[in-house]
Amino acid sequence: MGKGTAFVVGATGQIGRAAVRVLAEDGWEVRAASRGGGSDPGWPEGVRPLALDRDAEGELAAALGDGCDVLVDMAAYDGGHARQLAGLGDRIGSAVVISSGAVYEDDRGRSFDTQGEPDGSPRYPVPIPETLATVAPGEETYGTRKIELERELLASALPSTLLRAGAIHGPHCRSPRELFFVKRALDGRQVRVLAHGGTSRFHPAHVANIAELIRLAALRPGSRVLNAADPQAPTVAEMSAAIDEVMGVRGELVLFEGAPTTGTVGLTPWSASHPVVYDMSAAERELGYRPVTGYVESLPATVASIVDRLGGGDWREAFPGMAKYPDLFDYAAEDAWLAGRG
Repeated sequence: MGKGTAFVVGATGQIGRAAVRVLAEDGWEVRAASRGGGSDPGWPEGVRPLALDRDAEGELAAALGDGCDVLVDMAAYDGGHARQLAGLGDRIGSAVVISSGAVYEDDRGRSFDTQGEPDGSPRYPVPIPETLATVAPGEETYGTRKIELERELLASALPSTLLRAGAIHGPHCRSPRELFFVKRALDGRQVRVLAHGGTSRFHPAHVANIAELIRLAALRPGSRVLNAADPQAPTVAEMSAAIDEVMGVRGELVLFEGAPTTGTVGLTPWSASHPVVYDMSAAERELGYRPVTGYVESLPATVASIVDRLGGGDWREAFPGMAKYPDLFDYAAEDAWLAGRG
């Protein structure tokens, strides 16, 4: 017997692909909406792809038709999207929406948004509970828009589960942080220079674990916020070693304490002065959540997808989203730093 009808927005993104597959395998009748209306070879038969521009006037309402039992939204970004979903609440049984761990702030008001300021790196409790304070809602940043999305949905009559995702990873990622170490291995670099003693921790969240949280939340409608992350939060040095092992190489770790005094040598896409680790006990308690994979176990497929997409070409063309991290592969600066350390 089927579970009901599910409508997935952002179905061909990295989380969407996994969520559609898991929901369909669990017995849901799934409509998979994306801008291009594409499909995925890993989806079971019966999934119905469709093209959707959710920001075009009336298009989501028309695509929903008579409605669905659960709407899963990977692409909702701000208060406008929250009001869009709430306005269709008479046709949606419940919603599961992807938010972000970027909404949290520490007891001095520091958050991801203040990291570029003097003493702006947040010092969160370890682990971070969902009850921790958040940034104020607004239109200014990714985090302020996501908390605006959360608050408007939670204040509406539509039962909504908001999943505050960590550092998302897995196949089909458009901005894979793992590229930092994968490309070094491919380029034959012998060392991995890491700031903060290699101890930075930015809690990863594999798409399969997020999809499992979506599956469970769809079965247990309610209004709640839950963290979404892997069972472990490895250090950046542990990540480096694990990726090297998958790549079949062994790089030398060169560690130094603190942040770089000049330039960006030693910084990675996970680097931070203080750990960012999310508490998953609420998801375990409220949904019966158990992770389906861990960071190290999932790496072979992630690394293979990165190598395949690179195809020996320019990393900027393969992963343009990674250009937001400056000087990722400034090997000349790295070599000069190594030569000058005495």
